[in-house]
Amino acid sequence: MLKELTALKVRGNLGEILEQVYYKGDEYVIKRGKKPMAVLISPDEFESYKKQREIDMSIFNRIRAKNKGYSSKEIEADIDNAIKEVRKGA
Repeated sequence: MLKELTALKVRGNLGEILEQVYYKGDEYVIKRGKKPMAVLISPDEFESYKKQREIDMSIFNRIRAKNKGYSSKEIEADIDNAIKEVRKGA
């Protein structure tokens, strides 16, 4: 469950918050005023995030390598055409 806390509240209750994150899987957005400053998640969730990011970046790098030498306008035109084709079939 995603919860929001102020940085001040985190300072006063860090031990309890860490237990909730680790044992219950709670997630916290830590704010200073109204500005989100950090997110506190479990180590398992963080590892999952890192693995997914690695997969996503690998795909992105393959796409970038395939499109090397093409202008952004050519790539955007190909994307627009692909979207139109997919929508025709829907």
